[in-house]
Amino acid sequence: MKIVDAKVIVTCPGRNFVTLKITTDQGVYGIGDATLNGREKAVVSYLEDYLIPALIGRDPQQIEDIWQFFYRGAYWRRGPVGMTALAAIDVALWDIKAKLANMPLYQLLGGKSRERILTYTHANGKDLDSTLDAVRKAREKGYEAIRIQCGIPGIEKTYGVAKGDKSYEPADADLPSVEVWSTEKYLNFIPEVFAAVRKEFGNDIHLLHDVHHRLTPIEAARLGKDLEPYRLFWMEDAVAAENQESFKLIRQHTTTPLAVGEVFNSIHDCRELIQNQLIDYIRSTIVHAGGITHVRRIADFASLFNVRTGFHGATDLSPVCMGAALHFDYWVPNFGIQEHMAHSAQMDEVFPHAYQFERGYFTPGETPGHGVDIDEKLAAKYPYKRACLPVNRLEDGTLWHW
Repeated sequence: MKIVDAKVIVTCPGRNFVTLKITTDQGVYGIGDATLNGREKAVVSYLEDYLIPALIGRDPQQIEDIWQFFYRGAYWRRGPVGMTALAAIDVALWDIKAKLANMPLYQLLGGKSRERILTYTHANGKDLDSTLDAVRKAREKGYEAIRIQCGIPGIEKTYGVAKGDKSYEPADADLPSVEVWSTEKYLNFIPEVFAAVRKEFGNDIHLLHDVHHRLTPIEAARLGKDLEPYRLFWMEDAVAAENQESFKLIRQHTTTPLAVGEVFNSIHDCRELIQNQLIDYIRSTIVHAGGITHVRRIADFASLFNVRTGFHGATDLSPVCMGAALHFDYWVPNFGIQEHMAHSAQMDEVFPHAYQFERGYFTPGETPGHGVDIDEKLAAKYPYKRACLPVNRLEDGTLWHW
């Protein structure tokens, strides 16, 4: 069996998605997500100019050898562009292999380890009252785990909080927009938000929070300690993630569980965090961390140190990635939770899928492969539109972490 064709499909049904489709000489095809939010065309170029020409003619069943060829053979290893492109190839090949075996992907990985997949949604509001209302709506939909983000008094725009009734989409402009941030205002207000949520909804729901890399280690330690009475499921991305030593200081001061990893591309980005048990959940995604082949290694390594998975699942990952992630979630022994930021009806039309959601839980479906396809004719109706993530400045004008 040989790969005879591979092509990149770029579409924008409400936001940009990049999809790789690999076809074999037997007519079997697989697809993989190659979306890198705000840098989509960089991955397209890497695939079309460098990886696809070297992929044609190879045996699609040799997933491991192909992965090693593109990882080791590049010399310039790791990084978000290269690992996202490699992930697209890897997921498409796993899709093909599972289709050839006539079984859903989770069976090929080793079979299911649970009956359903716990997921968390976002409850975002411009102020405390609207945030509490968002939690009520999430509870009505059956969610047992909810990420809380709230507008901060005195700050015009806050991460995770949408304008008006629109769904939140951070990549909101052709070129990076500028937002203003105040750590002091944030730290003074956020504990009040969680106090109010617990007061109204009690202790029977899991609460999560995303700091989005904006604090120093000692500030993150303070926040974690302030949030301890409210028993968070996790505090996510508390500091800029490049310095793994930062988490040591946070860990010394708080028992609030810590999660990180959506910006990681390699096991080496999180190796010390995991082996030193400085985090509780690893959030590296299949699309940005080299595909199923590499994320399996991360998850297996994490299991040795009681670290569980918690895949990033915002809409900057296409339904193709969500489908692959849910099969992985169904199988992986050290599963923690799956993020769910629902795609629009328009996006779901472009990417028909077998996975199903019901009252706070997912199942991946029984369709051979990862169960997600792409309607190419429909995708062609939504041309690419450049959209960049914002940047942050402190109130005095200093550039800060977004």
